[in-house]
Amino acid sequence: MSFEHILGQQPAVETLSRALQNGKLHHAYRFEGPDGVGKEMVAFALAQALVCEAPTPLACGKCNACTRATTISEDEPHVPRHPDVVLVERGLYPASVLGSSVSEATGISVEQIRRVVLSRAGYAPHEGRALVFIVRGAHELTIQAANSLLKTLEEPGDRTTFILLTSRPNRLLDTILSRTLAVRFGPLPDAVIAGLLEKWGMDPKLAPLANGSASEAQKLADPEAQQQRADFSEAVTRALEAPDATALLDLAKSRPEDRHALRELLGHVAQDIAARGKASAIADDDQAFMWASRYAIVLASLREVERNVQPALALEAMLLRMRAV
Repeated sequence: MSFEHILGQQPAVETLSRALQNGKLHHAYRFEGPDGVGKEMVAFALAQALVCEAPTPLACGKCNACTRATTISEDEPHVPRHPDVVLVERGLYPASVLGSSVSEATGISVEQIRRVVLSRAGYAPHEGRALVFIVRGAHELTIQAANSLLKTLEEPGDRTTFILLTSRPNRLLDTILSRTLAVRFGPLPDAVIAGLLEKWGMDPKLAPLANGSASEAQKLADPEAQQQRADFSEAVTRALEAPDATALLDLAKSRPEDRHALRELLGHVAQDIAARGKASAIADDDQAFMWASRYAIVLASLREVERNVQPALALEAMLLRMRAV
């Protein structure tokens, strides 16, 4: 995946291309932006450029090194086939690799950093060009993992580059932020999202609802996910219109266990409420204020879930506040 195939992120691509062409590449980058906007694609394009066998600052995208840099192993762990492109991600490596039975359910463990990064960063690239570490979801580094990475991140070995990918830079330690150079990625234009949906054989009309995220657009277009979101929104409506709070409390108890899944459902509820509020405002009826208030409540609940408030409590509190409006 060379730079020429990246859509909608021209400023980021130009920044990195100039750095490569001028020989002024930073040793540690932090790619910031929403999920599904191309951060990982650009990271792998940069990795290709660094390990490419062709004598050019930018990747040819065709040589054996370029191909292996972006070919993920079918066997676990699912990592690039090129030995000098190292992937780090929560839960990616089995306990046998990490030498520990500690679960990575809540974050990238210090064991992964020690076994996968630090043990490798002390040596030269296997094939002589460069050594590239790509950290998916860098905001999921535990405090111990982040602290163990600091010295290597500040003074990596020769020909070593770190690329940290994050949609939540505010959750990174200040010491990590100060040791990495930010490259910012914005939401993709609706036209780009629509083009991708059409290419995938999906409804391009869903593009405006995807918030500039290709991955969100795919989820929106999935029939099963669409039904799940519609069912949840309908359950919220019924709970708010019920004569008492019983349905509301039952809904809170039946919420998804996964925090990310709940965020997605709440995001859909927010979109649904925003659409109703817009329709009310256009019709100039007396419910516009109610929808606006409920929309603000849902956004506040999304932030609470993001801050690790228990999903059941966040959802219950949201429904009670919405019902009171």
